[in-house]
Amino acid sequence: MDKLKIYLDNCCYGRPFDNQNDIEIYRETKAKMFIQSLVRFNSVELVYSLMTIKELRDCPFEEIRNSVMEFIENHAKHYLDKAQYKIANALTIEIIETGVKLKDASHTACAIISGCDYLISTDKRLLKYKDSRIKMMNPIDFVKTWRGDYNV
Repeated sequence: MDKLKIYLDNCCYGRPFDNQNDIEIYRETKAKMFIQSLVRFNSVELVYSLMTIKELRDCPFEEIRNSVMEFIENHAKHYLDKAQYKIANALTIEIIETGVKLKDASHTACAIISGCDYLISTDKRLLKYKDSRIKMMNPIDFVKTWRGDYNV
């Protein structure tokens, strides 16, 4: 059986660096860290893209930038390169036309083009977008699904 392919958007990567006093943020952080352990132990395959790297380069916080880049470099299995990214551009435009912002639409298109099973995000606005080609979930719901709680 093929492993699940997942794509984390940058707000998901950044969740552990947010204020953990908010219980929802804390729970999403714990779930995101569990997902990273799934990636580390090769239980799922991580995909990233040119947009992931671009957003990281634009991040003003060196600690976040370095931490996320190190994780991606050490554990990601798939990279959506420039040639594939050009294919994703048309899909990005299609997604933008539904009201999704550019960066979010690009992440979504990249996840779809690379054949991901899940796009995982903490962005509530993005998670409202529905597409039959990919399942979109926050980290908590993904962990519940992974563990077999199908009442998500």
